[in-house]
Amino acid sequence: MEVILSSPRGFCAGVVRAIEVVELCLEKFNPPIYVKHQIVHNPYVVRALERKGAITVEEVDEIPENSIVVFSAHGSPPEDFQRAGERGLHVVDATCPLVTRVHNEAIKYSREGKRVILVGHRGHAEVRGTMGQAPMILVDDHSPLDIPEWNGDTEVAVLTQTTLSVDDTAKAVSKIKAHFSNTLIRNDVCYATTNRQEAVKELARLVDLVLVIGAENSSNCNRLREVAERHGVPAYLINSADDLREDWVRGAEKIGITSGASTPEVLVDEVISKLKPDDVSTLKVIQEDVTFVLPKELRSK
Repeated sequence: MEVILSSPRGFCAGVVRAIEVVELCLEKFNPPIYVKHQIVHNPYVVRALERKGAITVEEVDEIPENSIVVFSAHGSPPEDFQRAGERGLHVVDATCPLVTRVHNEAIKYSREGKRVILVGHRGHAEVRGTMGQAPMILVDDHSPLDIPEWNGDTEVAVLTQTTLSVDDTAKAVSKIKAHFSNTLIRNDVCYATTNRQEAVKELARLVDLVLVIGAENSSNCNRLREVAERHGVPAYLINSADDLREDWVRGAEKIGITSGASTPEVLVDEVISKLKPDDVSTLKVIQEDVTFVLPKELRSK
């Protein structure tokens, strides 16, 4: 059996930054440090930070007054910042800069008088944070598209969740454009999501099945599994080597492995160890060299 690793895979720059923010806060301010929502969607990462003294909560009101809180990489609505201020919390914002860009676009286009449509998944943390920035309509690309019944010449700005399927998003945007003649399209699907999906498309041509390592609640991991399946191979999303089933891989000569943007490489290594392949190679599709600066209160002087 041969294992072919997809490259790029694993941590993106926004995830690296968010994890570093929590670790630096633990060093600078000492435990406990509170994190509103999972800092990134991976239980291994969350547990590792919790062992160091981070406490994950879902609501600002759960945090003791005057505490330090890190807002997660997915972004938070303005009311969370307002409530944190009322409780005397010191907020360190770990929102991915690419998500912040979408927030700023929503505010800008709304102020310009455009009607804003967000293509995204209902209930996702990033979507909740974005929709709090300005009035907008959500179009869920996983459901039958419910296009707003506005006049055809309405000025429309279309924004997208950063972790969507590139192909599904393109189809949703095309349908929206067909309804409105005056439409501004922002392609907000992030570089890491795009690159990992492109790499999986290439990987699927070479293997008998694809294993995506990552959490069930990770949007970009689920999209990787869907992309592989659409390109003709069985694909399974597993959180760790413990989830691997022998019947999936029995008889497979070539197994492709990728991992989501919140998945640490140690989990990939454990899956490879369990498979015990005769050979391991890497399919290098795209080179990434993106980094983001830390929040100002954590930068070295």
